[in-house]
Amino acid sequence: MDDKVFIKEKRSQYFIIPIIIIVLVTSVVSSAFTYVVMDSRLDRGVDNASNNFNTKYEIQEVENPVVAIAQEAGPSIVGVTVKYITQGLFGILDNAGSEGSGIIYSSDGYIITNYHVIEAAVNNSTATIDITLPTEDESIPATIVGSDKVSDLALLKIEKTGLKAANFGTSADTKVGELAVAIGNPLGLDFAGSVTVGYVSAVNRKVTTDGRTYNLIQTDAAINSGNSGGALVNSKGQVIGVNSIKVATEGVEGLGFALPIDDVKPIIETLLKDKKVSRPYIGIVGFNVDERTAERNSLVAGVYVQQVAPNTPAKKAEVKTGDIITGIDGKDIKTMEELNDIKNSKKVGDKVTLKVYRNKQYIELSLTLEEDNT
Repeated sequence: MDDKVFIKEKRSQYFIIPIIIIVLVTSVVSSAFTYVVMDSRLDRGVDNASNNFNTKYEIQEVENPVVAIAQEAGPSIVGVTVKYITQGLFGILDNAGSEGSGIIYSSDGYIITNYHVIEAAVNNSTATIDITLPTEDESIPATIVGSDKVSDLALLKIEKTGLKAANFGTSADTKVGELAVAIGNPLGLDFAGSVTVGYVSAVNRKVTTDGRTYNLIQTDAAINSGNSGGALVNSKGQVIGVNSIKVATEGVEGLGFALPIDDVKPIIETLLKDKKVSRPYIGIVGFNVDERTAERNSLVAGVYVQQVAPNTPAKKAEVKTGDIITGIDGKDIKTMEELNDIKNSKKVGDKVTLKVYRNKQYIELSLTLEEDNT
């Protein structure tokens, strides 16, 4: 192998000098050309850099859909102010108040808001409620047409016509990922008509607060104190929910909730007609017994009856403390929520059958639902 290479090289030795000369000349020419080209490029680079700094770019205006949504829904969102008198330490009277939002239900002055916004004015003759329209600075006195603590809804009335009623959509068609716009008065009237934008994070979200479980739309659009009673609006400018709840915990952001408008409208229609919502009740205090707890205590899963209120349907049906309700009208239940869901689908006066576990055996009790006046 070495001999071949050596021979080969020897055969080409007569061409070494010319080749070297050609290579060297070529290298010099190439270097000179490269330098010229690079120098030229550097010059152009400096010029381009200079031009980049001096160039003015025109940004074309693009219409944001939120602008149209705010223009469509904004005029239908109002401010709600409640003023009342509290009795403090040593019987000293003091003025107090709260602020929230509302949605114009009809052009003749009916307004939707949350029950907790006007709760201080319910059955309080010293309290006043005022409505501030988005187009006016002057407040208008309002009266409570009806309220419902269970659904956290109230219907108010002002003596004014020609209002812009909200465009109500349907929450049944709402999908996760859709645009969601919250309109209301965060922190009160100083920030009236504020618009925040996000998305529908979840639907049919179960949230329990103050001992009640609500079926809600979850959104990451900012909802703050004062937004309660305001509107959650879709991309068409339609109200799909009534803003009601925010998770306010350190380290948690973007957890706001609204009552679905499909659940709201029947309540408002009932309040408009009857001034109240009649709901059936059973008359027990209980807690859930899950499978694990039941197994450890030789029981069954269901609703453990902790207390039976006197003169209630449960008392009349001979439901006893220590019973475990496992079914109602042929449907198995394991939680108080499931029991209430079935009960709330009934009407006052309806008869239901409770399946009860007592003394290690199942029995059935007939119960007539009565109106809940609590």
